[in-house]
Amino acid sequence: MARWEPDARGRMTRAALDLYTEQGFEQTTTAQIAERAGVTERTYFRHFADKREVLFDGSHELEGTVVAAVVDAPPDAAPLDAVGEAFALAASALEERREFAARRAAVVAATPRLQERELLKLAALRDAAAAALRERGVTEPAASMVAEAGVSAFRVGFEAWIASHQERPLAHEVRDALAALRAQAAV
Repeated sequence: MARWEPDARGRMTRAALDLYTEQGFEQTTTAQIAERAGVTERTYFRHFADKREVLFDGSHELEGTVVAAVVDAPPDAAPLDAVGEAFALAASALEERREFAARRAAVVAATPRLQERELLKLAALRDAAAAALRERGVTEPAASMVAEAGVSAFRVGFEAWIASHQERPLAHEVRDALAALRAQAAV
């Protein structure tokens, strides 16, 4: 570590994912992540609270995008349309990180502690979307149910996007998941 290198946060995220893929989440230490990223362990903890959080680094930005899009949706937009488009917009941020997202999803799927953290982050995203809907005047329980539907469509769309070998945008997968929900709800 003779000289400073830019993008320490990104290097640590990539190093963590590489190590989790190579040797498993439980077998990887923060010291190993820091060493591979070319930083000190102290620097690691300035950026991330623990070794799980490194894989959830963008969750606040994702939440902010969803909330802003719901709040800024046209006033006459139906709640499900506002939420659906918000999650489709948020999905666009992941488009250029498809390989990283697929590798991250595999690590999370293989690790119960990471699955738990993922569910907590999705619950926070749902709660934030529901609050944004309430700000638009949607009452309960509809705001919570619509927000849950948005998160579910995002998850289903994400899983289809990762599993697909096509270069179809994630936003399309999210919209398709919502369309399938609407079609079944109409039956």
